[in-house]
Amino acid sequence: MTTTAEQLSTTTLLRFATAGSVDDGKSTLVGRLLHDSKSVLTDQLEAVEQASLSRGQEAPDLALLTDGLRAEREQGITIDVAYRYFATARRRFILADTPGHVQYTRNMVTGASTAELAVVLVDARNGVVEQTRRHAAVAALLRVPHVVLAVNKMDLVDYAEPVFAAIAEEFTAYAASLGVPEITAIPISALAGDNVVEPSAHMDWYGGPTVLEHLETVPVSHDLTACHARLPVQYVIRPQSAEHPDYRGYAGQIAAGVFRVGEAVSVLPSGRTTTITGIDALGESVDIAWAPQSVTLRLADDIDISRGDLIAPADDAPAVSQDVEATVCHVADQPLSVGQRVLLKHTTRTVKAIVKDIPSRLTLDDLSQHPAPGQLVANDIGRVVVRTAEPLALDPYEYSRRTGSFLLIDPADGTTLSAGMAGAAFAEAAEAVVTADDAEWDF
Repeated sequence: MTTTAEQLSTTTLLRFATAGSVDDGKSTLVGRLLHDSKSVLTDQLEAVEQASLSRGQEAPDLALLTDGLRAEREQGITIDVAYRYFATARRRFILADTPGHVQYTRNMVTGASTAELAVVLVDARNGVVEQTRRHAAVAALLRVPHVVLAVNKMDLVDYAEPVFAAIAEEFTAYAASLGVPEITAIPISALAGDNVVEPSAHMDWYGGPTVLEHLETVPVSHDLTACHARLPVQYVIRPQSAEHPDYRGYAGQIAAGVFRVGEAVSVLPSGRTTTITGIDALGESVDIAWAPQSVTLRLADDIDISRGDLIAPADDAPAVSQDVEATVCHVADQPLSVGQRVLLKHTTRTVKAIVKDIPSRLTLDDLSQHPAPGQLVANDIGRVVVRTAEPLALDPYEYSRRTGSFLLIDPADGTTLSAGMAGAAFAEAAEAVVTADDAEWDF
């Protein structure tokens, strides 16, 4: 059934990422979603069929719909993040299929950084493994609000409910201890199509939604207007033309919240206060603007403002500091060490910094902290203390994924070293851990 432009204009958008250990079937699940939701073009399906036949496979390998790199097809693994867009009559989707190998965990950070939901796959034969816990921890660190546990390959364990229930209980207990706010467990077979798009005829003991049904109905909040108002200045507009001899505006994309004409604002890190006298959006003057609009603010006073400054309400401005305490996911092959000089990029601002301390590295098996590791290597998650050369206005990451995040960059060659999240590592854990035997088990 074809989705019309009129239908799409009224549907919401969900960004989600898939993750899991090697050979858990992530790419097959994505391929099954695309195929069974009629989101695959005929020529794409024919190409997959031909590639599958050339490899001696009788049925189309749906994983090839996302594993597009030659090395991925040769090895039968996912190496890079594959983004796919598809839509149903109820919702539009941007999907990030992320790799499962430990050495590509950093790619999952990229794929999940903007996701509102993460699908974590587990092989029903193997249960929860270290990489499953690693991906759950990354999802929790990135404050992904919804997590789906997809217990895959149920056909290989005779669709046994006890197998599913045991895995769901173990994963839910772990994720809840990380403070993941919502966990939904679904038993599936991506290869056979059970509970992916269509309900399974083999698991009558399961009465919950299919994967696609859950993706279509999970509540998604794009209301950034309820957040603390923030505008990172990207560009100062000063035409000095005959038509606009005195025009001075500060342009950027509103990261969160709402700005209004007449509102008192602070400019950070200087702390100077002024009032918004005008807002220009799409060439017109408006009285109000909200995230994620790109606008130009005009202010009452001529303050020294440049790229990288942050404009916020005067009564709701973030704290300014040169000491940043954060959790980082280290993504570079070269280690991050105490005493290392780096660049810290926060929104539109980049400053020099030094790594003052690495207090701990997270051990994923039991969520304990390994004290004073001295350095972080690729795919490590740890706490860092960074001293910046200039003050920064960072929000805690739990308040804003946009203004609470930053990158650590190698000043020598521009390589991204670590992705950082300011403030506390994990959200507060749930008061009660849901188990498979609970009456409120989220099937």
